[in-house]
This record gives sequence, C-alpha cells and structure tokens, in this order.
Amino acid sequence: MAENFEKLQCWQACSELKLFIKENILVSLPSSEKFDLHSQLLRASRSATANIAEGWGRFHYKENIKFLLNARGSVAEVLDHALEAKSCNYIAEEELKEIREQTDRCLKLINGYIRYLRKENE
Repeated sequence: MAENFEKLQCWQACSELKLFIKENILVSLPSSEKFDLHSQLLRASRSATANIAEGWGRFHYKENIKFLLNARGSVAEVLDHALEAKSCNYIAEEELKEIREQTDRCLKLINGYIRYLRKENE
C-alpha cells in the first residue's frame, strides 16, 4: 500500500487529467457554459482525484474500493462531458483524442488498483 494517496498511479493519472482539463479545455468553453458544461467538467475531474484520496484514507479495503468505483464513474463523466464539448464544437478532435487517451489510462489504473485490493484481501 502506498504511503499516501499522492503516490498512487491512479491518483497521479487523474491529477494529470484534471490539469489538462483546466489548462486546455475549460478555457475553450464559451462564457455561456460557465455554470453548465464548465462547472460539470471541473467538478467531475476534481471528483476523480478526491474519491481516490478519500478511499485511500478509509480503514477497510471494501470502503476504499467503493470510492475507487466512484472515481471510475467520475472519469467516465469527464469523457462524456468532453464528447458534449466536441459535439458543440467547443473543442477540437485532437483535444477529444487526448482526453480519451487520458481517461482510458485513468480507468485502467483504477481498475488495476481495485483488482490489487481485492486480491490482497481474499
């Protein structure tokens, strides 16, 4: 087990995704989306890392897994909002491709951590 959640590869990948969203996507959205798509994308990207951190801080591995599943859902939500942004022509295909790659990486790492926790506690 990592000494803190910041050492977890899944948290690091989700943190990179959150930074990419902040620096590259949110700035591209029109001001009319400030309280809708902008807010939803920001909250979903923050939720992924927050859930991993909260799960890591829980005592029992089953609680940790529950929060990892929530993080997985937040990562999927980021991709869904990115698809919406692309369909509205707020972002380019290249940005969507990067988000797809990053979300895939996040999901794989979260799933791997879930498998590890389950195997270690059989």
